[in-house]
Amino acid sequence: MSVLQRTRGLGWGQRYVAVEPTHFRVDYVINPFMDPAVQPDPVLAMSQWQTMVRTLEGLGASVDVLAQRPDAPDMVYAMNLGLGLVRADGTRQAVMSHMRYAERRMETVSAGPFFAGLGHAPSYVGSDGVGAHLEAGDAFAFGDALVVGYGPRTEELALKHLAADLGVRVRGLRITHPGMYHLDLAFCPLDERRALVCPSALDAPSAAALLELVPEPLVLTEEEALTTFAANSVVVGSTVVMPACPPRVRAKLEEWGFDVVIVDVSEFHKGGGSIRCLTNPIDITVGRDLPAVPGGEVLLPPEA
Repeated sequence: MSVLQRTRGLGWGQRYVAVEPTHFRVDYVINPFMDPAVQPDPVLAMSQWQTMVRTLEGLGASVDVLAQRPDAPDMVYAMNLGLGLVRADGTRQAVMSHMRYAERRMETVSAGPFFAGLGHAPSYVGSDGVGAHLEAGDAFAFGDALVVGYGPRTEELALKHLAADLGVRVRGLRITHPGMYHLDLAFCPLDERRALVCPSALDAPSAAALLELVPEPLVLTEEEALTTFAANSVVVGSTVVMPACPPRVRAKLEEWGFDVVIVDVSEFHKGGGSIRCLTNPIDITVGRDLPAVPGGEVLLPPEA
């Protein structure tokens, strides 16, 4: 395929935060994939994580690594630590997650100073169980808005905080599927027009709104999303780094000009996350990747 035929990919996704899995294990159950009787192999998990990091760096991305807390076995899923971005005025900010489950709330105690060290001033919509719940795995820049899933983990109230705090438009989507409890298990932006989408994660009005928002969606079935974690992928330039890729999905991606690189992170599927969950992009830029909307705006789908 000639260079002229290749997609330009996303403007963001060149810089990531990740957490080295030195204390990764399954100690409790907060999603349908977790079973304390089925523990990850720590040696294999570390090898898979290192391969993922080397792959991203080999594609030209940078990865800043945060040490894992011994008391935070889920901290490896760095996508949920906070929403890092560059504001319209050029300042860097990280809206720290306020986890739904108390088992994960200690993570931001370490993540806040780490983000600050990278130049992203931390802000909060809630903490210690007080205030709106927000988990950054529900938030993606796409089109004219920050697209945010809400329901299982992120609360609707958090959308208003995000819009006002960041000065952006927020488009909310109601997640109703228990197995796709974060939007990053059902939605993966690919470029300005395309995204992997699993409508089964959402109620009918939200599914319709997402399909209307994405000009060229590559629709995943419920089975594909849950068994392959294909939507939980990342894009670096014109390369999609995926945990697995159904043949028909690969064919369409390649037709669109993307390269597909498969990285096995199956040990992390035991905790309910894959490549996107393990990586947190911090280079989303207001004014480039989503428009600035002074004062903010929230758009919600109609009730089902």
